[in-house]
Amino acid sequence: MKNWFEIDNIEEIDSPSIVLYESHLMYNLHRTLDMVDNNTSMLMPHVKTNKMPKVIQHMVALGITNFKSSTISEAEIAAQEGAENVLIAHQLVGPKIQRFGALINSFPNTRFSTILDNLVSAEKLNNEAVARNIKINVFIDINNGMNRSGIELGSELSMLIARLSNYTSLNFKGLHVYDGHLRNTNFQKRKNNIKNTFSEVNLLFEDLKRSDSDLQLISGGTPSFTTHLTENNRICSPGTCIFWDWGYDEKLTEQEFKFAALLVSRVISKPKKGIVTIDLGHKSVAAENPIHSRVKFLNVVEYELLSQSEEHGVLKVKNWDDIKIGDVFYGVPYHICPTINLHDDVSVIVNNRKVDSWNITARKRKITI
Repeated sequence: MKNWFEIDNIEEIDSPSIVLYESHLMYNLHRTLDMVDNNTSMLMPHVKTNKMPKVIQHMVALGITNFKSSTISEAEIAAQEGAENVLIAHQLVGPKIQRFGALINSFPNTRFSTILDNLVSAEKLNNEAVARNIKINVFIDINNGMNRSGIELGSELSMLIARLSNYTSLNFKGLHVYDGHLRNTNFQKRKNNIKNTFSEVNLLFEDLKRSDSDLQLISGGTPSFTTHLTENNRICSPGTCIFWDWGYDEKLTEQEFKFAALLVSRVISKPKKGIVTIDLGHKSVAAENPIHSRVKFLNVVEYELLSQSEEHGVLKVKNWDDIKIGDVFYGVPYHICPTINLHDDVSVIVNNRKVDSWNITARKRKITI
């Protein structure tokens, strides 16, 4: 019996590369919509996972028109494909501020916003807005314990909120809180941690809304999606769930998504009894995790990934005699987001056949702006 991931015309697909199963992609998109009862106003999916205009087209066709991005390029492709709102959830510095202003001017049908956590950024964004005779929408980024960016709750935050009104070319749109550090494998414990760390944020947000009912609270990522979606006052920003990966499949057991993107690799050498070498080096799969937590092969039994170099992966295997040069290994990356960013395109699979290729356009740091 054929495995779901096996590709009939695999000889047409180079390796190492990524293949995208369109039916699983659509399943994940519909599952995401089901989780919010088709209320697309609660969704602001993160583009950083897929980086592809074709994927965004599918999302827009389903009524998902609000997106989050990390880069100008990701925001640009979202706007090109009909996004109504795009938040760049990365504090802009240097030339990115001018690029952001150009982005706003280039796509008048898309409402852009960005985040800040200090008055220096507020002044620079305000100066850019004045120079272009535009208004720039900003969210205050809250440090909710991840300690990666944002401002902590307290007097400095209160001062920042109060003084933002002095920058007349900025529109304060609400709060942005990313809690990606809360990823306990026990869903109830994770849920409790998220709720506890959000309690003060929620109080602040409700207080702010008394002065401006249009303010928004943009919350979390995929690990906290199943918690934030239960709160009516929050906009959820899952990203990984669109493709899914091995890491979250192990950790987020309450979420029912399917692997939509796999790595294709081939055996290129059998240098020693019990050892095979594949063409999957760390230039083709995210290498941020320890060697044993980078890829999970679906059609290899009892193996151990011993090492990786730029273009090679060395595996210890039990069934060495059965493996032949050129054999295809299908693997689930542990972390799909940075893995996607290592490739130029994906082979699109429909009914176990490659039917198309989609460009991973926004892996480039600059497209036109």
